[in-house]
Amino acid sequence: MRTSDEGLCALMQHEGIVPAPYRDSVGVWTYGIGHTKAAGDPNPETRVKGMPADLDAELQFVFDVFREDIKKYEALADKAITVPVEQHEFDAAVSFIYNTGSTTATWIKTLNSGNRDLAAQQIMNWTKPPEIIPRRTSEQVLFRDGIYPTGYITVWKASDSGNVIWSPARTLSHDDALALMHNQPEPKPKPETRPSRGIHQSNTLRASFGAMFASLGSAVTAFSALDSLAQYIVLGFAGIGILMTIWIARERLKKWGQGYK
Repeated sequence: MRTSDEGLCALMQHEGIVPAPYRDSVGVWTYGIGHTKAAGDPNPETRVKGMPADLDAELQFVFDVFREDIKKYEALADKAITVPVEQHEFDAAVSFIYNTGSTTATWIKTLNSGNRDLAAQQIMNWTKPPEIIPRRTSEQVLFRDGIYPTGYITVWKASDSGNVIWSPARTLSHDDALALMHNQPEPKPKPETRPSRGIHQSNTLRASFGAMFASLGSAVTAFSALDSLAQYIVLGFAGIGILMTIWIARERLKKWGQGYK
């Protein structure tokens, strides 16, 4: 199974996000979303300490690491649980294993034996250090009742010496976090376009040809009543009008070919 988006957000809320190396409550060097050396590269202890200059870029790297880490813990949960489970039960198990690293906890064995109620109770066997009790309670409620935590995911600051500074550098909504998790940049707005029309609907061409035919009609009507010199002048102006109409039509067709409607 895979962790649901709600399960990912629940786990992120429990872990918090620290985009710099820090020591956790038992002194283990950690980075990002609960990533330790035991999970593989990168090694938090050897990374540059202190808050990054580019928080956005660092957060994307944090989520890149988390994306790989979660696969490992999903695989551990899949292997440890030998009975069919609901999505919320699997999500709770992944959160528990991500935090403790244990796939042989008593509650998991009890779950595999078919006793879900007792398994839910036994989740609370893992409550050290005391700071972990709220998380364990939330995992118990998720496993037993299918209730996911709500709220924002906090990005915490860290000092150059590796201590967490309990002052938010940023807060992420679930949608913000999932966009980073799934590496989905914000969609760029589409350029505004005019409604597409056929070439026969061009007002410019209609007007040009209308003017041309009107001029020709007037010229033909008046032509026979004029003397020879005047006839040549009329023919000259008519020719100029036709040439101008042809030029306008040619330019309009060029624009059409370039995408202007």
